[in-house]
Amino acid sequence: MKTLFSAVTSVLVLGILSVGLVAQTSAGRYDDAIQTRVAQELAKKQGFRNILETTEDGIVTLTGTVDLYQQKLDAAKKVRKLANVQGVRNLITVAGTVVPDAELAAKLDRKLYYDRIGYDNQFNFVTASVKDGVATLNGETRTEFDRDSALAIANTTPGIKDIVDEIKVAPVSIFDDRIRISAMRAIYRDPVLSRYAIDPALPIRIVVENGHLSLYGTVANTMDKNIAGIRANQVFGAFSVQNNLQVVKGS
Repeated sequence: MKTLFSAVTSVLVLGILSVGLVAQTSAGRYDDAIQTRVAQELAKKQGFRNILETTEDGIVTLTGTVDLYQQKLDAAKKVRKLANVQGVRNLITVAGTVVPDAELAAKLDRKLYYDRIGYDNQFNFVTASVKDGVATLNGETRTEFDRDSALAIANTTPGIKDIVDEIKVAPVSIFDDRIRISAMRAIYRDPVLSRYAIDPALPIRIVVENGHLSLYGTVANTMDKNIAGIRANQVFGAFSVQNNLQVVKGS
């Protein structure tokens, strides 16, 4: 009985190995065609001129350099869509303009501040920090589209070598939307705070998640921060209010 069990086990193992070998051989038979096609597709864009490609068992490995992080993403996306490609190893290096981290962070923060004006801008709060060219985006947006918009800004900023996405997207909620609108009206219609509405980016950001309301941004003085907190606390339906507003230094 033991001998029979060992024999059956050996047959099963051999069968599994054979299937794996056949699958590997099947994937590998397209390697030359895949590599030729990859080279042709990458040659169509000037931004991909320094990218190199190798193919093994249907897996394409991309190396070389590009100027922007977005180009690194685009190259992998283009290759992944080609016929018979089983996967992509994206080892491309972003070797464009070298920009000091502090300068990059300041530039990103400014772009993010003005992102989505006229849409969900007042309900998003995204900040950037940069270390060794790697940008980390933090904060929360009302929708996935808002998050993607923030990421697109970072992806196309010269000097960014990589992106760490730590942006949280708020859950879809009609209840939360009502709180957002009520808080915006309460804050920006206040006689003291109404002057902030002149800024198209609206410096007081209103973030709501599951009924919990948080304020972010920068105001001119402590009085304005306190008034904004009072108005937020008067919003019907908000379970809690967290006033994270910053006061301009020296005020």
